[in-house]
Amino acid sequence: METMKIIETRKDLESFLCMLKKRASGLGGTVISDTRQILDDVRKQGDKAIIKYTGRFDGVSPGSLRINKKEIARACCKADAKVVRALGVSARRIRRFHKNQREKSWSISYEGATMGQIVRPIERVGIYVPGGKAAYPSTVLMNVIPAQVAGVKEIALCVPAPGGDVNPYVMAAVNMLGINEVYRIGGAQAIGALAFGTKTIRKVDKIVGPGNIYVATAKKLVFGEVDIDMIAGPSEVLVIADKTADPSFIAADLLSQAEHDEFASALCVTDSRVMAHRVNDEVIKQLITLSRNEIAATSLKNFGAIIYVKNMEKAAEVSNMVAPEHLEIMTKSPGSVLRDIKNAGAIFLGKWTPEPLGDYSAGPNHTLPTGGTSRFFSPLGVYDFVKRSSLLEFTKDGFDKLSGTVEKIAGIEGLEAHANAIRIRKKC
Repeated sequence: METMKIIETRKDLESFLCMLKKRASGLGGTVISDTRQILDDVRKQGDKAIIKYTGRFDGVSPGSLRINKKEIARACCKADAKVVRALGVSARRIRRFHKNQREKSWSISYEGATMGQIVRPIERVGIYVPGGKAAYPSTVLMNVIPAQVAGVKEIALCVPAPGGDVNPYVMAAVNMLGINEVYRIGGAQAIGALAFGTKTIRKVDKIVGPGNIYVATAKKLVFGEVDIDMIAGPSEVLVIADKTADPSFIAADLLSQAEHDEFASALCVTDSRVMAHRVNDEVIKQLITLSRNEIAATSLKNFGAIIYVKNMEKAAEVSNMVAPEHLEIMTKSPGSVLRDIKNAGAIFLGKWTPEPLGDYSAGPNHTLPTGGTSRFFSPLGVYDFVKRSSLLEFTKDGFDKLSGTVEKIAGIEGLEAHANAIRIRKKC
């Protein structure tokens, strides 16, 4: 295998980060036009289009788009009981964490007025779970549980079933959480069905969940018709390490992201040249043992790098520029480095906190902003499944105290009817 790129100059770093940015934002070929065509067909033809595209992409013409309770139960019987118990442990930890994110309605009284905010759950949510190349029961847990904690009444879940087979572990997670509305569809057509509604699938108010480039593009195109969580791109990790870190741990964690797909990004930032080369040697050593080594090797060759900096302040600066999905800090004093971190989806402190803990069982959500969007996006949470309404109630005294102020501002903005709505009450 080729060694990972070791970057030492500012010029090389800027060139590499520019390439990463293009990777995160670029849509190649005819992705947008193809996705738009699928969405248009679903909008016009409904279930007919869903069945057509399911046959084309999943190799099956479903007799029923919906997976009924009996089919879910049959699939669950095929799941290894030990894995199901592990999913149960994860589910409990995820629910416990997300309960702390609940928001409450509130109000204040001030000078003859009561003002506040009413927090209500979104009524109906669509959740997309990938199921093409692999199946992800953890995605079911991470997307459904915060919606349930928020109080969402209706949850519709879509998961592709290539060849017609439903994954037993995905169905085990679905069954564990009590989700009954499940559809065997994927891709852009599933996003279209959730966004526009069909005879079989009722329209939702918001769509969440990761997927391939067509799913991500479809979510972007239906935004406004419905709300979405975020546009998720390829996975990424950045490890900040000093000379005290264990290079075998760093290499293992870099590879845990690189194996996702060929576009994943794995970076190490260190202030030790010795550590940079030791990490590179460990990556080569561990890579050959992995079943997905070709995918990981391609990822590391194109989007992986070990970046040498002068000190930990510079390391934090590079991390903030990348704004990574996952950030691991393996230093003698992780807390001191953390003080300089501004942008990251999830932060893992110390050598005993590898990123896979967060992917599956720790509790915080694994649906995270990618491609530098942690500068303005947050992890998926309970707050994504609620809506807020402002509340205002004035007494006559409160109105009198504020009316003149409002009338003056309406006047200079040229909105005469606004001012009149105030004046007509002042006459009473």
